[in-house]
Amino acid sequence: MKEPFSFEEGRVVQSTQGRDRGGYFIVLESSGDGYVMMADGLNHRLDRPKKKKTKHLRAKPVLIDLKTARPEGGKLQDSDLRRALENNGFAVERSLCKEG
Repeated sequence: MKEPFSFEEGRVVQSTQGRDRGGYFIVLESSGDGYVMMADGLNHRLDRPKKKKTKHLRAKPVLIDLKTARPEGGKLQDSDLRRALENNGFAVERSLCKEG
């Protein structure tokens, strides 16, 4: 099935396969070979983004401008990604303690 939205930089996506199934991410980089680099600022941070096939993702109609995601200016941080997801209704569930 063809996705109605492209996997461009700043697109909010939801994982449909794998360990991170159901999670929301922001596309950081898109390559032409069917892969994207994505992060959520919590489990997959900016310094180690997740590489995932686009066929395992569902693109959402929300596009976040990563250049203006940091209101104070400067380098984009993980907290900016979390804030952008929460402000657009894609809250990341966090526990006070890690299980395992």
